[in-house]
Amino acid sequence: MARERTPVRRRTGVLTAATAVLALATAATASAGPLVPPGGPETAASPAAGAPPVLPGLPALPLRSGALPRGHDVSSHQRGVDWAAARARGARFVYVKATESTGYRNPYFSGQYSGARAAGLIRGAYHFARPDRSSGAEQAAYFVRHGGGWRADGWTLPPALDIEYNPYDAKHKCYGVGKARMVRWIRSFSDEVKERTGRRPVIYTTTQWWKLCTGNSRAFSSSHALWIARHGTSQPGALPGGWRYWTFWQHAVKGRLPGDQDLFNGSLSRLRIFARDH
Repeated sequence: MARERTPVRRRTGVLTAATAVLALATAATASAGPLVPPGGPETAASPAAGAPPVLPGLPALPLRSGALPRGHDVSSHQRGVDWAAARARGARFVYVKATESTGYRNPYFSGQYSGARAAGLIRGAYHFARPDRSSGAEQAAYFVRHGGGWRADGWTLPPALDIEYNPYDAKHKCYGVGKARMVRWIRSFSDEVKERTGRRPVIYTTTQWWKLCTGNSRAFSSSHALWIARHGTSQPGALPGGWRYWTFWQHAVKGRLPGDQDLFNGSLSRLRIFARDH
């Protein structure tokens, strides 16, 4: 995730040439037949309509070919974004960093968040987790108070939790927090966000971090949308923790849009439904 005041993120894949990155959306949607969710062919069909089952809070996968909606995520690194230009270049959604721990707020958040909406983008806010600093509930409350809210207007994505390698201490990739405690921390954050907004947060992570720091917990896959990070590959690869498919995929750290480059795993109409779903 594009973060201020932190080193460059550890990558889950080797970045490839820009031309390959721009082709990812095409590679992610074959020209013949439905998109098959990661996790094996057993998830690719339901008895009724030939679509994978829809888990609570997660979008259905598209049944027809076509480019997946492009999006991006930004923080104070991007400062004043030209949102009209981003939309003209294909952006249909964006996540904006709002907070980190309980003591940092993105000083550009308000302008970025409102600017994206004015340009016609579906937008949401994300929080960068610091499990070593305070409880999940405390950080969730701080996040919601400072931009991490949600309303069923069709333009607001669910709040998102960015939880990944510790950028401040390479020796403590999991922030010095054990696996069971990490799962409890994430649950505490999620419960507080649900209590305050009515939505479970989207979880942004990498497969490797999730395995290392939560023991590959399956506690969230049935009720939380997955925002998977894997860069420089044509597919996001194996998913963590029982998730059968991804909802968002951050596939590159630079490209045609400001900030990190993302895709939504569904049609634009499904993205709108996901944004307003209760």
